[in-house]
Amino acid sequence: MLKRARALASVAVVAIVTGISAPAWADTLQEAIALAYRTNPSLLAQRASQRALDESVVQARAGLRPTIDVNGDVGYSFSRTRGGEREVDSNGDGIPDTTINVPTSNDDSTSAGVSIGLGQTIYSGGRIGHAITAAEANILAGRENLRDIEQQVLTSVIQAYADVIRDVEILRIRESNLTVLQRQLDEASARFEVGEITRTDVAQAEARLAQSNADLANARAQLSVSRAAYAAVVGQAPGTLEPMPALPGVPTDFDAALDVAIQDNPTVRAATYTLQASEAEVAAARAEYMPSVRLTSSYGATTDDLSGFNLGDRTSFQAGASLSVPLFTGGLNQSRVAAALERANVAQLRVEGERRNVLQSVSASFAQSLSARSSLLAGTEAVRAATVAAEGVRQEAQVGLRTTLDVLNQELELRNAEVTLASARRNEYVAQAQLLAAMGRLEGQDLDPNIEVYDAEINYNRVRNRGALPWDGIIETIDRIAAPPVVPANDAEDAPIDRQLKSEVISTAPQN
Repeated sequence: MLKRARALASVAVVAIVTGISAPAWADTLQEAIALAYRTNPSLLAQRASQRALDESVVQARAGLRPTIDVNGDVGYSFSRTRGGEREVDSNGDGIPDTTINVPTSNDDSTSAGVSIGLGQTIYSGGRIGHAITAAEANILAGRENLRDIEQQVLTSVIQAYADVIRDVEILRIRESNLTVLQRQLDEASARFEVGEITRTDVAQAEARLAQSNADLANARAQLSVSRAAYAAVVGQAPGTLEPMPALPGVPTDFDAALDVAIQDNPTVRAATYTLQASEAEVAAARAEYMPSVRLTSSYGATTDDLSGFNLGDRTSFQAGASLSVPLFTGGLNQSRVAAALERANVAQLRVEGERRNVLQSVSASFAQSLSARSSLLAGTEAVRAATVAAEGVRQEAQVGLRTTLDVLNQELELRNAEVTLASARRNEYVAQAQLLAAMGRLEGQDLDPNIEVYDAEINYNRVRNRGALPWDGIIETIDRIAAPPVVPANDAEDAPIDRQLKSEVISTAPQN
């Protein structure tokens, strides 16, 4: 273990010092997504949480089924009566006239019993039925939370992938710039030796070369950071990354993007299902006022002699039905209903809040995507023009029409334009990924149709009917008779933005 830790530390140090030379293998974005989809700890943990949540419907449906319990008891008793002289009435006249000596006596006994009991709830006023409804709604909300975590992970994968590509390109630019400036310094020194330029020109070249060395060190460090982030989210260090493929389904119209987001964003959908669960829990709390009916039966046997342990001495069988009607609970039921109502109000407000968050996310991502696209187009033109200008200035300097500083400034402008272009390319790609995530369209199958999709419904279908009995449906139907209905939560006063989000699509981002 210690050797492995030292080896990993050594690799990290060498990577930083050498600029992290890329391994020989090549990675594609689809391969990185597939690996993270299978092995990312955050995603796997959320899937496990969802499987645990699936058990809640099994627990809720258990109320439809009978309970069977066995009770056994063993007892031992001992009593001692102290002896001594006692006065007794020998002739019956009520006056003690004789004294007798009573010996001390000991008395002990043993007993044992065993019984088996069976109980079946026939009607609970809807408590069981509404608990099942709430559990199913919470499971659906959990699936949407799983979608949200999946999209967050895949967004991180895309960002890490784009960061590494950007930083590799910037490192290449810095290395190229260092080579050019070293050559420029050599040329300046040679020209100084023959008296064509002054010592100032040489010093300017030396200063730019020193700055280039610092920029190169920063580029190597940034690439190290990006590679570490990639390894953390994907699950392996990046090799030679292939160019970023076009993301599928990137919208060009803001209104269409927001329409999709309001319907498919996992946080909005999760909040909606949570609201449904909260409304069912209100009905379940109101069902506490309803009567409940339960059938019970028991069979048992007891004995007073443990020496043979024959439980057939006395046997008994009992069966019956009980009706329970709550009349007074000290305000407990009323308080439970009031608390459930407020939780439903919170759930309703969270739906509104998630819609606003989606509006903000879609607007920001769409605007950033447009801005990055403009920067990308401008950066491409800037690099083209700066390349032409740099070549022209170098040639003009050869014939004395430009100074060394002019050449250095133009080289700096070219490298800055190239770095800006690399960053703009990354920014546009990440903004597009964030836009798709805000729309709910950045799941595994959206990015790679061939990926082996994790289907949360499979586990739900596997466990849902665990322990089911033939009469479950009958008991559930009976339990829902005359049960308190599920009533929508109170909708708080809407701000203008809430009314628009409910009725029409609004634009808050620049258009093409």
